[in-house]
Amino acid sequence: MIVDDLKEIVGGHSMFAGLGTEFLELVTGCAKNVRFHGGEYLYREGEEANEIYLIRDGHVAQELGAPGQGRMTFQTIGPDGVVGLSFLVPPYRWSYDARAQDDVRAISLDATCLRGKCNADPALGYEVMKRFMPTVVDRLHDTRLQLLDVYGARS
Repeated sequence: MIVDDLKEIVGGHSMFAGLGTEFLELVTGCAKNVRFHGGEYLYREGEEANEIYLIRDGHVAQELGAPGQGRMTFQTIGPDGVVGLSFLVPPYRWSYDARAQDDVRAISLDATCLRGKCNADPALGYEVMKRFMPTVVDRLHDTRLQLLDVYGARS
């Protein structure tokens, strides 16, 4: 794949849409195309959070182990979604598993590379944080709604 094509794909993802050309080139320098077959894990809980995945096609189940219940899917991320937000917060370890539910095509961003570029260029770092934080907040809100659904309003 030509780098220009990869830059178009990264720039076309909702996470980086409208990002300036200079910053887009920096982010794309950390990117590569990846594929996962249905049932394959993108990452496992406890491993180092070294990648961020911009989902192009397919669906990724985010799973937790529930004592006495086995694996439990708590969220599914589809096309134009992002998986791997643990790259943002030290100690940079996955706190859950991510498994392809079907064949998945994604852009993988090397988290160490992206963090390094963000540290070297605070304006890029700020731009990246502005783009990822709404997703973090949305996922916290979704978790709150799931808890309300599970436990219900108790008087």
